[in-house]
Amino acid sequence: QVQLVESGGGLVQPGGSLRLSCAASGFTTNFYAIGWFRQAPGKEREGVSCINNSDGRTDYADSVKGRFTISRDSAKSTVYLQMNSLKPEDTAVYYCASGPANYRLRMCLPSHYSNWGQGTQVTVSS
Repeated sequence: QVQLVESGGGLVQPGGSLRLSCAASGFTTNFYAIGWFRQAPGKEREGVSCINNSDGRTDYADSVKGRFTISRDSAKSTVYLQMNSLKPEDTAVYYCASGPANYRLRMCLPSHYSNWGQGTQVTVSS
């Protein structure tokens, strides 16, 4: 059974940085994808960034391109989301999720991912 645990959220001022971690366990194959999603109050869950563990292919939402970077440490089964130049509109609960390796053009559709973590709060405010 796949388990995902997020960490690294918190309160940060606009323009600041945070690094989220998603520690995964229970995979029986190297062919999986992990995505970061976020949900703000009153809004739908949206894909932020996703990565294939097998080939390192990535995808980003337009709103975070150039500011966020997703990476993986396969030996530790951990995926990171480095978030720079944070804005108040980045405030949300951030979730990581896993699914099969994803070869679609758009990798971050929530329906592709079946295992979800509990989420970590990110608040960007002065």
